[in-house]
Amino acid sequence: MKPHTTVLIVPTGIGAAIGGYAGDALPVARAIAAVTDRLITHPNVLNGAQLYWPLPNACYVEGYGLDQFASGQWQLQLVQQNRIGLLLDAAIEGDLRGRHLQAADAARATLGLNLTSYVVTDQPLQVTLQQADSGATWGTLANPGSLLRAAERLVAEAGATAIAVVARFPDDTGSAALDSYRHGQGVDPLAGAEAVISHLIVRTFQIPCAHAPALSPLPLDPTISPRSAAEEIGHTFLPCVLAGLSRAPQFVTAAADAITASQVDAVILPATAFGGSAALSFSAAGATLIAVSENRTAMAAPPAPLGIKAVMADSYLEAIGILAAQRAGIDLSMLRSPIPSLQPLPPPPSPS
Repeated sequence: MKPHTTVLIVPTGIGAAIGGYAGDALPVARAIAAVTDRLITHPNVLNGAQLYWPLPNACYVEGYGLDQFASGQWQLQLVQQNRIGLLLDAAIEGDLRGRHLQAADAARATLGLNLTSYVVTDQPLQVTLQQADSGATWGTLANPGSLLRAAERLVAEAGATAIAVVARFPDDTGSAALDSYRHGQGVDPLAGAEAVISHLIVRTFQIPCAHAPALSPLPLDPTISPRSAAEEIGHTFLPCVLAGLSRAPQFVTAAADAITASQVDAVILPATAFGGSAALSFSAAGATLIAVSENRTAMAAPPAPLGIKAVMADSYLEAIGILAAQRAGIDLSMLRSPIPSLQPLPPPPSPS
């Protein structure tokens, strides 16, 4: 019997009610991992700053790589351990850089992770943050070439098979957007820019990558939301990134034992976030798509207007039940009442 494979997607930077904060979709991922043989998801779901959870059957796949996987261009090759190269933005101040290096050394000494040498970019990356009227966020880099040159050194000189990036992000302590995010509302102001950084490296080098922003510590606020609290408890968000990258699958174009998009049984997304390429690709490939209504977002892309057939679920609890039934080989309509009687095929047309 083939492994039951589920993809869990919560797009980055769209203000998802669940998964739009600091690792707050991780409980969902843990529950799904218990009812499927293989879970494929992305850093936005599994990263919780200082917090993470080892899921032996989960694949940590960066968003651009997930899009390529969904389209059938790339496959996922499981690994025992990656050699992680650490890439630091030259804009990070000395003390803050030291904290990130301490986090990297702690991951080596405490978790046994394999990190190569680190490299500092030859120019500051100069990250800027943007937000659309819809609330969705994105960002830009003034010096993307510096990012790619540093990544190339890690691959060519240090033999890195995965890259963790720490870029200096703008401190915006007094902004209304940050205040809303810390209190469990609005959109993560950093998420869109983080995706730009990791996408660029994965697209160029075809290896796993994830990003942790470098920020000055925020003043203590005892009223912040539990969904945002993971980002308040340390000097760096790097630990979850290193833990995820340590066993992130490699991207390959053809391998006999690699995971392919055709093996995916189910894909779970927020009900208003079906406009991405992965959702469209998985729909065309015949996977069962599950739309979760309770996970509200700043987007307005439900499946039906896009021509995507999806099973509607009110909550992730219901979606998990759908997965359990699918894995057991049970027709979902048999779990509802009443059950209609079996009907005959219509008679064939009369011969002319």
